[in-house]
Amino acid sequence: MAYSSIVKPSAYFNTKLYTGNGSTNAQTGVGFQPDLTWIKQRNGTENHALFDAVRGATKEISSDRTNVESTVATSLTGFDSDGFTLGSWSRTNNNNDTYASWNWKAGNTAGSSNTNGNITSTVSVNTTAGFSIVKYSGNLSGSGVSTVGHGLGVAPKAIIVKNTNNTGNWTVLHTALPSWNYVLQLNDTGGEIDKGGNGSMSAPTTTVFSTNYTNGLNVSGRDYIAYCFAEKQGYSKFGKFTSNGNDNGAFIYTGFAPNWVIMKPNVTDGWSNWYMFDTTRKENLNDMPLYANLNVAEGYYGGSPASNYAQIDILSNGFKIRRDGNWGGGGSGREMIYMAFAEQPLVANSGSDGVPATAR
Repeated sequence: MAYSSIVKPSAYFNTKLYTGNGSTNAQTGVGFQPDLTWIKQRNGTENHALFDAVRGATKEISSDRTNVESTVATSLTGFDSDGFTLGSWSRTNNNNDTYASWNWKAGNTAGSSNTNGNITSTVSVNTTAGFSIVKYSGNLSGSGVSTVGHGLGVAPKAIIVKNTNNTGNWTVLHTALPSWNYVLQLNDTGGEIDKGGNGSMSAPTTTVFSTNYTNGLNVSGRDYIAYCFAEKQGYSKFGKFTSNGNDNGAFIYTGFAPNWVIMKPNVTDGWSNWYMFDTTRKENLNDMPLYANLNVAEGYYGGSPASNYAQIDILSNGFKIRRDGNWGGGGSGREMIYMAFAEQPLVANSGSDGVPATAR
């Protein structure tokens, strides 16, 4: 039986849906002051927009694009005690359009200096939930390795990095890839890439993660934002599984009922989107993904027939792949990585509030 000291996962991660009004739009009900808010229009083709408290409100980056950070005065204008406030920007608040926002809590600050690595970083961290936002500047002018402090106190399992002042791919480092020299790119469909030739990176430690001379990680004169995630029992899980190529697909045990799952099928060979599911938009059978690397509306995308819809079951202790032969990387034996955050732990054991999750 999995136990968690996090009784209420929605105090640290929460999905908030809303409808745009084309004007000032204060969203409440997140349950905390978010430090990272990721927004995607559900019913149209606006690009993704990510905002964090370390870079500051109004500064957006897009998971489906390689663009530099842009400042949009009418985008997300503030992080509030129970949500966030939006201006009139169409990507995040077009009148009558529907949106999903995914929100994480870090330290509710713009961060503080961290000198644990070769590079001094600015870090906002929540050690309970295992999440930190890390801002740093590159220092490498050729092949080599530098370290960056992350503030978590435990080694992160997944790190998502974007170069903010230079056009470039998003970089995903993940514990389930062959080594920490391998990366994926959040903005495209490609498979894992070995970047070890630019400098051999070590696994993250309790204090730092490694970067090498790669545009998406560390080039002198370029600025970076990194979202670092440690695994917390009953709240977050990061791993890998293998597809079996049929509708009765793989079951992935997480130890909690997930609220949000992002997965990348076929990491070895590529040719697959990044699928994002959450139970706030749809519970079961969940066939309404959004795609981190695409600006398309939620639901089915590409190919024929419609029975190729990506689909998962969200269960009390994990999730199960459906229609695996159609969308899960092209058949059996394909490796998929995932990140998952809880709606409800299987069992929480913090005092008298400990409660079991119920099966869906």
